[in-house]
Amino acid sequence: MITKNLKLILIKIFFYIFFSLLFFNLTSAKDVNIQEDINLSFLCNLEKKIIKNSEYNYKTFLAKDLDDKDLDKFDIKATKPETLLINGLSLFLSNSSKLNVKIVNKDVVLFKAIDQKNNYSESGIINRKSGELVHEITRNIKSENSEKDISIYSCRKRKPNV
Repeated sequence: MITKNLKLILIKIFFYIFFSLLFFNLTSAKDVNIQEDINLSFLCNLEKKIIKNSEYNYKTFLAKDLDDKDLDKFDIKATKPETLLINGLSLFLSNSSKLNVKIVNKDVVLFKAIDQKNNYSESGIINRKSGELVHEITRNIKSENSEKDISIYSCRKRKPNV
C-alpha cells in the first residue's frame, strides 16, 4: 500500500518529468535551449532519496536515515547559446561533453547526460525560484530491471566568497 507521503512524492516526480518532457518538446533537435547566461552557486540539503532496485521498489528514505551528504557547493554556469556546466553534483555530470540535454530559462535548469557504453544516465532539474533540485541516476538503462536513485534536495543560493 502506498503511503500518503510517498504518493505526494510520486506525484511531484511525475510533474517534474511531465514538465521536463514539455521543455524537451519545445527545444531544438539537439535538446539545447539556453535562453540566458547564468553563474549560480548553491548550497543544497538532501531531503530524501527514492530507490528502485532489486531490493526496493521506489522506497523513500529520509536524509537522516542515509549516509549521503548534502551538497556544499553545487555550481551552474550557462552561456548562450549552448554551454552548460554543472559542477558539484557528480563527477559524471561535471564532464560537460556528456550533457545531451541542456535547458536554461528564468524558471528552471534541466540537464541530462547518457553514457550508452556504460548503460548509465544522470539527469537533474532545479527550480530556480523554489530551490528544489531533483537528481536522478539510472543504471542498466537498457534493461527492464533498471535501477534508479532519485535524490531530492532543498537548495539556496550561496553568498559570494563563502
